[in-house]
Order: sequence, then structure tokens, then C-alpha cells
Amino acid sequence: MRPKMKLNIKRLGFENTINKEWIITNGLGGFASSTIIGTNTRKYHGLLVAPLDPPAKRYLFVSKLDESIEIDGQKYGLYTNMCKKNISEGYKNQVSFEKEEVPVFTYKVGDIEIEKSICMEYRKNVTIVLYKVKNGDKKAKLILTPLLNNRDFHGISYRKNFYVEQSVNKRLVDVVIDNSEHHIYMNCSDGKYVVKENDSFKGMYYIEEEKRGLSSIENHAIAGYYEIDIEPGEEKYITFACSLDEIKIDRKDGQRIITNEKKRIKQLVDKTDLKGDEDLIKKYIIASDNFIVSRKNLLTIIAGYPWFLDWGRDAFIAFEGIVLKNKRFDVARKILLTFTKDIKQGLVPNGYTESENKPIYNSVDSSLLLFEQVKKYINYTSDYDFIQNKIYNHMKNIIENYINGIDLDNNNIFLDEDFLISAGTLETQNTWMDAKIGDYVVTPRNGKQVEINSMWYNALMIMCELGKKFDESKDVISQYRKLAKNAKESFNEKFYNKKTKCLFDVLGDERIRPNQLYALALSYPIIDPASEVGKSVFNVATKKLLNNYGLKTLAKGEPHYTDVYEGDQYRRDISYHQGITWPWLIGIYNDAFLNIIKSEKDKGEKNNLKEAYKTFVQKLRKTYVKEINEGSTIGNIPELYDSKSPYAAKGAFAQCWSVSEVFRIIL
Repeated sequence: MRPKMKLNIKRLGFENTINKEWIITNGLGGFASSTIIGTNTRKYHGLLVAPLDPPAKRYLFVSKLDESIEIDGQKYGLYTNMCKKNISEGYKNQVSFEKEEVPVFTYKVGDIEIEKSICMEYRKNVTIVLYKVKNGDKKAKLILTPLLNNRDFHGISYRKNFYVEQSVNKRLVDVVIDNSEHHIYMNCSDGKYVVKENDSFKGMYYIEEEKRGLSSIENHAIAGYYEIDIEPGEEKYITFACSLDEIKIDRKDGQRIITNEKKRIKQLVDKTDLKGDEDLIKKYIIASDNFIVSRKNLLTIIAGYPWFLDWGRDAFIAFEGIVLKNKRFDVARKILLTFTKDIKQGLVPNGYTESENKPIYNSVDSSLLLFEQVKKYINYTSDYDFIQNKIYNHMKNIIENYINGIDLDNNNIFLDEDFLISAGTLETQNTWMDAKIGDYVVTPRNGKQVEINSMWYNALMIMCELGKKFDESKDVISQYRKLAKNAKESFNEKFYNKKTKCLFDVLGDERIRPNQLYALALSYPIIDPASEVGKSVFNVATKKLLNNYGLKTLAKGEPHYTDVYEGDQYRRDISYHQGITWPWLIGIYNDAFLNIIKSEKDKGEKNNLKEAYKTFVQKLRKTYVKEINEGSTIGNIPELYDSKSPYAAKGAFAQCWSVSEVFRIIL
């Protein structure tokens, strides 16, 4: 195992440190996150972001904890906050940052050394900050000032004054802000608590929100601060905790909570049978675990942090990499139950609302993606009993509804006379390329989409396979097989575009997009991967779309091609699927590549393809090992990248399908 990766703060400089983020999660949908110097650059950054109805209704309660060290009456800040006209300079006292299970910040002021670790207690809305202080020969005082709030994490607090009520019992503090029903509990293992009256932090500046064209200035409440004396030559641990429930803390609790988290991760690592780079395997386990959270006594997969909730489409695209490759099969079963229990008219929920935690159904692909993941679940586990008893009838229901047609939420899904699935309208978007500005659809894909019909054929063939295993009636199996045969013939007749030497994205749409790779990538490819058409499709995607970080959503030179994702919401939505690079698309590229190798009959060509695939994986591994260790999100992978140098990370800073698809290839 390689030594831990420590980032040198002084060597990086301020501009590079505020562009690197970290996140830890609690298995409920809550999280703590910031930059590697502790400067909050987003309204979503916080020390305690907690779900009130897990995993939804997330609120920011504690923004951050500002630390100072006082020596001989001189105060030195360890914190760095950005305001429009001022930036505090605590980062100048920070030596390094590293993150494995938890983020660790190291500071040095004179001959005092301070190590700070942050951890969330698993399945609890509790965040602790553990300080290990090693003093020199002078008496010192550590001062901890929590910045508090009480708002929806999508919102922002403009008010200049907060109404703060607090009750103090030694170091245990119960704070209520603006007559809220929610209490913020704080405690510290040492020192004394000093009450502040009518105090607040005004003008915290979120540069990342300004870049997105959103409000970027916020105020936070200050209820008081903790003072902890440090004697000359003293070494000691100090634990600060914040929670939504009353919490008792002593000096060993911080170490205990962090130790428990490390043990939990080690158990997950030990459960896998992955071989190779131990450090990379551990990072994969930690990153994938970030997205697995509770939902109504079951489990689900958060699509991305900081702003996404759980999405059916994302969950099933990420399913193999998040819960199968690491052998978390018990989790896999609960996720399948979560998304199948809310099926309505054959539609798996595309997601759930943040405010009401209710399912939404604007998706044609979520239901069809389920079939491929059931197939993969069986490949990993041979657990036919669970599928037969709990999932199979839902799959039959989906097929029946797709045959009969689905109008729920204006999805307009139907099986046409040519045996191909048509979906959507000019006003609706129900594929993954779903950017919409008001009533304006940025990437209209209504009609017969290439990936949907590839998934439809795959689903029918999987139902034939399962039908035989589960003693389904011959008539039903025959119906599935006939539908699949007709769909495949129609698809192969209509989707190949001789002009571009690849597949239409939607019948009649010649733009070159990555969705066509689904025709080669699934368990039952609708196009023979070893055929001339199959190889041509793959070669065009390689030449026109592939780069080191993933695949572009549109080929350069196509109308409206954009290679930089930036600006306000309108500009970002306009470019979202018009050439920006998405890491998750490397997954279908990989699977198409493997199916081509598998299908190739010529031994010499097969060996050439294997060597080319090996080079592809090595190159991808090199890119993402560097990205995970010292990129934009330490220990995780973002949603997007620009499609030109320097390939800046964009979008959500931690995305489940990015983590899934990259790690399942490089490990």
C-alpha cells in the first residue's frame, strides 16, 4: 500500500486550494463538506447538513467551525473565510491536508502543532471535530467558534440578525434559531463555553455560487464560542460535536467515533475479493459508500453531492460499480426493493422530491435499466430466488405496460407498429439528456431513441432467459422472443446511418452522440458487436467522442457544440448535453469494447483488441488515480469535465455513476 497522499498547502497556494473539495457522509443523506483549507465556497458546504426526512429535506445547521490559537495574548487564525472585500488568512498556518476515511488538516503556529479530523457518526446526524494539540513551551488557548444556521440546503440566509435562544449546561449547549422546531446541540470535551449576544458572521462569499449565476452572499449566526487552555508542553485531544440530538462528549469520544468509522470501512474492504492496488481499492470503497443511504427502512443510492437526491436512472447505471463489484449484495437487494416498490404503470421512479420525498416518473429508461442490473445481480450472486420472489413480477408488469403504452406524466411511451419503442413529446424529456429551461427543451429526443430500443431488446431477451428459469408459460416466452426478434430486425434496418457510419441518436437525428454505444454494450446487444456495423459504431465513438476523462455528449463540429460548461443556469443547461464530457459514459464504452472482443472470431484480431483494451484501461487508471488523489474532489469523482484543456471539473463535485463506472473499469 502506497503512503497516504498529503497535499502541501503552501506549495499549492490559495487559488488551487479553494478549488479542491472533500466530502464525508453519514448514510442518511446528510454530509459534511468544504474545501481543503476549510473555506466554504458553496452554499452547500457545511459541517452539519442533515436530512429531516431521510434522505430528503436536508438542512444546513452548522456551516463551519472557526478556530484560533492564542499565544501570549496574540491570536492566530486557523480559519479562512471569503468575503467580497476580505479573505482571512488562516490557510497560511495550515501545513497539509489529507483524506482517507476522514479529512485531516494539519496546522503549525510557532512551536504548536494542531491536527484536526472531521467525522460523521454513521447513521446519525452527528458531526465531530477532533483536535490533537501538541504545545510548545508557552501557555496557549484554543478558541472554537461555530457558525450556525437553520435553512434548506438549497437556500441562502440574507437576514442581518438571527433570533437565537440557547440554554447552556456547562459545555453542552442547546441552540434554537428563529423559533425553529429544530434544535442544534453542541458540546466540547474540554474548556468553557462563552455566550455571545446578537452576534453573527456577515457576508460569507460563495464564489462557486456566483459562477453559477446564483446568490452568493450569506450570513450565519454566532451563539458563542469555546475556550480551551493548553498548558506548556501539553499534548491532548479535544472533541467538538454538533448534532440534532442531545449529545454527551468526553475526550475519547472523538477518537472512538473515528476509530469506529475506520473499522467499518475496513470491514467493507475485507468483504471484497478485489486484488491489486490496496490504496485504490480502499478509495473505491470509501467513495462508493458515500452514496449508499437509508430510505424508508430500505436503502437507495444518492445520485450526487451536493444537490442531487436519489434517482432511479442514476441508481441503475451505477448499480454494478456501487454495490456489486464490492460484494455488497445485501445492499443491492434493498436498493432493488426500494425502486420496484414504487413502480407505477410500469415506470420505476426517476427520482424523489426533496421537499415532500415523493416519487416522480419522468423517465423512459429507468424501468428498462432495471433489467440489465437484475441480470448483473444474478451474474454476481446466482440468487435467482430473490429475483423470482421479489422482482420478477415487477419486470413482467413493466414489459406489459410498455407494450400497452404509458401516458403517465405525459411520458407518451408506446410500442409502435415497427416493434420499436417511441417515447416523449416535444414538451417532455424522459431520457438522461434531460436539460430543459422553462418550456424550452434543450435536447429534444422524443421519438425512437437509440439507447431506449437497445434496452428494450435487452429487457425482452432477459425475460426470455428468466422465463425459462422460472418455468414461465411457453406462450409468454414465445411472445417475448418474437417481440425481441422483430425489434432487432427493425432496429438493424432503420438505425444505421451510412452517411455518418454510425447510428442515429433518435431516428432521423444524425448528430453523433454516445447513446448509440448501448446498442453494443448490454448483455444482449441489439447489433452484433463483431459485425462491420458494430465496429464502425465503436470506431466513430472512439474517434469523435472519447477523451481521457470520459465521452463527450456531442461530436465537435455538430450544431450547438459546446466544450466548456460555465455561466448562469441558462448557459449551463444549454451546454449540458452539447459536448461536455461525462465520466459515466466510459462505462458503456468499456462494455461495448469488451463485447467486441468477446464476439471477435479471428484470433489475431482478438489479440490486437485485447492489447488495445489493456492500453485503454491503463490510460484511464492513470488519469483517475491522479484525479482522485489530487484533483478537484479529493477521494471522489465529479459529474462533468470540460471537453478541452485543462479539462476542468464541473457540475456536482461527487457523482455516483462517475465513481461507479470509472472504478469498475480501473480495478
